[in-house]
Amino acid sequence: MALPNEGEIVVLDGGLATELEARGFDLSDGLWSARLLVSDPDAIEDLHLDYFRAGARVATTASYQATEPGFEAAGLDRHAALDAIRTSVMLAQRARTRYLEERTDPVGERFVAGSIGPFGAMLADGSEYRGDYDPGPTVLRDIHAPRIEALLEAGVDLLAFETIPTVREARVLLDLLVEFGASGWLSFQCGDEGHTAADEPVGEAFAIAAGVPGVVAVGVNCVAPRHLPALLAAARGASGRPGIAYPNGGDRWDAASRRWLPSDGDRFDPAAAPTWAEAGATWLGGCCGTSPADIAAMAAIVGRTTD
Repeated sequence: MALPNEGEIVVLDGGLATELEARGFDLSDGLWSARLLVSDPDAIEDLHLDYFRAGARVATTASYQATEPGFEAAGLDRHAALDAIRTSVMLAQRARTRYLEERTDPVGERFVAGSIGPFGAMLADGSEYRGDYDPGPTVLRDIHAPRIEALLEAGVDLLAFETIPTVREARVLLDLLVEFGASGWLSFQCGDEGHTAADEPVGEAFAIAAGVPGVVAVGVNCVAPRHLPALLAAARGASGRPGIAYPNGGDRWDAASRRWLPSDGDRFDPAAAPTWAEAGATWLGGCCGTSPADIAAMAAIVGRTTD
């Protein structure tokens, strides 16, 4: 399946775990949304379908927090863990099929992106928003390589390296992208307009993707919406790649209470999507705290609901 052309606007989906919670599911354990891959996969498939119906062209798999060690801690062996990761792809693919079958008018391609969250997500302590961990490149590779392989074997169209808080982890992921001969985007978690979550200069972070084969977009996700214009300009300038932006709803994650807390009034506004595009982003969506209604509004604004 051919990926979108460079410069083409691509609408992503929105929040997965937070929307599942809004629908009444308890995601309070360490596996977060990945637990539903085993306990209630239909709920994930239905949400993917709702995002396609809203105008998203990309379904991002429920594998953000899915790792072998994480599943093993929950009682699944290695085989079952990898099978759950592959299931995340199947659910998104089935939702895509259902969507295309219910349409009576021609629509463009719909894609499945395999979510690869950072090592910090597996720790389930909010450290992806701090970047205060460094297990070393060998451990990072051992965590990420099997899940990448499982996602690719299951047939994802591209990989989504998302909420990455450190340059060192991003380097490992980009090396794996090249080794597997895959395509994907790199999306950092940033604490402000000038630094990654680990307090590294964003110019340094975005620049590591310059010239790397297979990288389709570089940018940020799950950041406060107000930071997007500056971060996207930096991403475009340092990487030379199309930008990607999917901010959170404007709240702040509190790891101690394991819930999102109201922030300072900086709210996700689909009407701002054109300004993110002007700053260099061609891949646009939402992250935690955003919903199918938000994506529908965004898709209508950028004119891609029925491409």
